[in-house]
Amino acid sequence: MLVYILFIIGFGILIKGADLLVSGASSFAKKLKIPTIVIGLTIVAFGTSMPELIVNIFASAKGQVDLALGNVIGSNISNILLILGLSAIIYPLVVKRNTAFKEIPLTVLAVLAMGILANDLLIDKSGQSVLSRGDGMILLLFFAVFLYYVFAISQSSDVKDDLNVKKYKYWQDGMLMIVGIVGLFVGGQWIVEGASALAHAFGMSEALIGLTIVAVGTSLPELATSAVAAYKKQADIAVGNIVGSNIFNIFWILGVSAIIRPLPFSPALNFDVLIMLVATLLLFASMFIGQRHKLERWQGIVFVGLYVLYIVALVQRG
Repeated sequence: MLVYILFIIGFGILIKGADLLVSGASSFAKKLKIPTIVIGLTIVAFGTSMPELIVNIFASAKGQVDLALGNVIGSNISNILLILGLSAIIYPLVVKRNTAFKEIPLTVLAVLAMGILANDLLIDKSGQSVLSRGDGMILLLFFAVFLYYVFAISQSSDVKDDLNVKKYKYWQDGMLMIVGIVGLFVGGQWIVEGASALAHAFGMSEALIGLTIVAVGTSLPELATSAVAAYKKQADIAVGNIVGSNIFNIFWILGVSAIIRPLPFSPALNFDVLIMLVATLLLFASMFIGQRHKLERWQGIVFVGLYVLYIVALVQRG
């Protein structure tokens, strides 16, 4: 019963944590003249990816590979189709040129890299598909390249930050972000634990739990952060958070997970990897459909509708 009570309380903590994190990150970026998209791609993305990281570390250590892989794949799908979709419905999201032409394609690269590294059976005709420790190191090298790219953005004078956000003192920025991340982590953990308990009570498989309940649960920080940012009309935070989180999930979280314990990859998950790739390509294509570099409300509705269809397909697959 306590798990279910914490499950409900977790939502309130999660939403408040997202609000504090967005406020602190925006203020910090404004004062240091750092583009808000950089903060979204790093600090906010790392903070909101903490639940996925913690879940995967424990899942990998315990050998629950289906949960670890399903968590990353399912989270990335829900990040784009569900969270960006809902955020665009709240307020249409204007996407900067760098994001449209560099960061979103980098997300496509991350998905392709994961799919290639994981499919030993399909590509090399070897006995088993597995994300080995060597594969994990390759993913971490990609992550290092991503961090270098973000640093280069922060040094560029071509990227302007014209957001009108409230400024706090430096120590207040730090406290807001720290408390916000803690709130996201605690709230996300309570929600995942409660949702997992409910799922097990209904006899769902580990893979299905990872792709649905755990994936959505660990993506709730991204949902809260991007939804609040969209409501505040801070599209850079809303979009940067999702793009950054998806890159973090594959390059950083999956890389660390594979190094802790090699992750056997079930060919059945290729369907979900394909959906993840299609969702990412759809996000890229949406930048050039309708109003350029803008995710409009009707596109957000399409994204959410596609996510509902995906969940229905998952449940039918079992």
